Amino acid sequence: MNLEIILVLIYSYFLGAIPFGLIITKVFLRKDIRKVGSGNIGTTNVLRTGKKSLAIATLIFDILKGYVSVIITSKYFNDLVYFSALICFIGHIFPVWLKFKGGKGVATYLGILLALSFKFGIIFGLTWLLISFIFKYSSLSSMIGALIVFVYSIFLNNITLSIFLFITFIIILYTHRENIVRLKDSSETKIKL
Repeated sequence: MNLEIILVLIYSYFLGAIPFGLIITKVFLRKDIRKVGSGNIGTTNVLRTGKKSLAIATLIFDILKGYVSVIITSKYFNDLVYFSALICFIGHIFPVWLKFKGGKGVATYLGILLALSFKFGIIFGLTWLLISFIFKYSSLSSMIGALIVFVYSIFLNNITLSIFLFITFIIILYTHRENIVRLKDSSETKIKL
């Protein structure tokens, strides 16, 4: 393993592992977000505190860490862009500081998409909003959005990109496995946009 791979691995993981939802709610609400709602540190659960401003801040910072990781790598280690993106994404989901129990990765995934291709970010964002508006389920919107982006990528004849997007789609399904069960049981919590 060469020095470049180790360097990219370190900063990508530790950027991804910053638990902004936990930090923001601790600072502004004096609450541990892991003891609220679903116990997740992501935007949707921060929204359950009733503070939309904190949920928006969490969303922005989680997007930014995915975006920044990929932008840095594309500038200095372009051959390792997809590696960096995947490690950052995994860092968010499995942060070392929280005993590897992080968020579901969707906002960080969006930041990664925006850095890889602004078009992908827009496609995901619009799909998410449309599905959320129709069904009111954040989890369903995230999974369908990731699927649509992957399917779209197939038509671009970039095998590496498609493989990356397929892997991230599978990971998003994994992080939403409990939501899938609740969707089947019609017990999934709806969101209020």
